Amino acid sequence: MAAMRKYPDMWVDPSDDPREVGVISGGMRETLMEYLRCQRLTFEMKCDGLDAAGLAERSVSPSSMSLLGLLRHLADVERTWFRRVFAGEEVPPLYRTPSDRDGAFTGAVADPSVVADAWQRWRSEVAYAEKLVLETDLSAVAAGDDELTMAELLVHMVEEYARHNGHADLIRERVDGRTGQ
Repeated sequence: MAAMRKYPDMWVDPSDDPREVGVISGGMRETLMEYLRCQRLTFEMKCDGLDAAGLAERSVSPSSMSLLGLLRHLADVERTWFRRVFAGEEVPPLYRTPSDRDGAFTGAVADPSVVADAWQRWRSEVAYAEKLVLETDLSAVAAGDDELTMAELLVHMVEEYARHNGHADLIRERVDGRTGQ
């Protein structure tokens, strides 16, 4: 399939990119949600087609960073900001523990069940976040932070994903040579 594309080293040809939506109709909520959706989709695309070993491959020594580690980290980021900080839920981190602050990365091992669990948890946290955003006014203030609004949280999440997508792009290129777009 890649050989049939104009740019076989990329995930999709630019004309087929599902992140290109043109003009966003609606207000600020729709705009922020669409930018976040595109960043989340970008991360998924950077992981697409890799098996557990490829996803768990470390970036460079001595770093523990891998695509699987980033996936697990982003699941925790979603959970922390939307559930814990904004909604005020008392839920534990998914991977970080008092004895292993980098648990999202150190536990990212080349095991298909670890990969499946990470995708399931990430998708669950994203679904929770999307529902919360739709039900919450953009000017509403977080339960766990009397200054953070929902609009600011969404901007922060776009930034969080954009930064980690840069990491993911470099890791993916190291794993199999594919480059981002």
